[in-house]
Amino acid sequence: MKTRIIFSLLLLISLITGCSSGPDYKVTVTKDLYFVKDTAMPFEIKVTENNKAVKGLKVAAQLSMTNMDHGSYDVKLVEGKNGTYSGKVNLPMGGKYEAAFTFEKVGKKAEKVIDLHVTKPKGVAIINGEWITNEDVNFYKFINQLQLEINRESAQKKYTGKQLEEELAYLDSQEKTLEDKNQLLTQIIRLRAMALLADEKGHKAAETEVNAALLKAREQYNQFESAKKLINEYGADKFWATEKQQYRMIVMSQKVQKDLIDKVKKENPKAGEQEIYYQAQKEYEELLVSQVNSLKIEIL
Repeated sequence: MKTRIIFSLLLLISLITGCSSGPDYKVTVTKDLYFVKDTAMPFEIKVTENNKAVKGLKVAAQLSMTNMDHGSYDVKLVEGKNGTYSGKVNLPMGGKYEAAFTFEKVGKKAEKVIDLHVTKPKGVAIINGEWITNEDVNFYKFINQLQLEINRESAQKKYTGKQLEEELAYLDSQEKTLEDKNQLLTQIIRLRAMALLADEKGHKAAETEVNAALLKAREQYNQFESAKKLINEYGADKFWATEKQQYRMIVMSQKVQKDLIDKVKKENPKAGEQEIYYQAQKEYEELLVSQVNSLKIEIL
């Protein structure tokens, strides 16, 4: 009797094992899932088998909280490059989740369950693991506001009558761009990308260089009452501390520019100064695009 029971149990185990057999996929989260209220957030995984990317899968996921009952949330994942699959999901809150994946390819099905920890993002974008925070974006908005006020003050000194009205109307129209988050992010990414490239090339921003560039900026701002007023309202110490961080990256990017100018001069010894700077700027923009494409940038 005992023998029959043992045999039956072994047969049951065998049947269960047979039903669950299938590809043994490994799931790696390549784009962390964050929680932002009332917003569908991006989520990306990579599927591999024996260390090789698995392509051509139909992938779906069902997310549910492990410690609370908020129901489940379905995500259809679309195939990308090199075994990556991505989608978006609107979650009710951050916390611990369980993600149950189903995979299908040529009639074969497989399942995988992994744990996820969903948190609030620390900012609005990530460059090579470094966050661009809301404070960063707000600072760039303030810098653009400063420049706009300087341009207004300059226009009032330079123009009169209808020409002044037209210039001020144009500057007023530019006010809307201050709220353009994508434009602000582009400015931040451009500077950080070239500062990273300068670092890769072995350049360093000496404290004396940064301080000299910062002093020059301070002298320029001090020429305009509108700029001084805005900086004082923002908080002078806070402003100049943040501005110093920016100028450290600016000095680094300028070293890349100088490298390109020297390169163009060497390649075109008879070229005029204007032609040299035009060509160097063109190569700088091409290098910038290449550098940005080489970075891992995630915009939330």
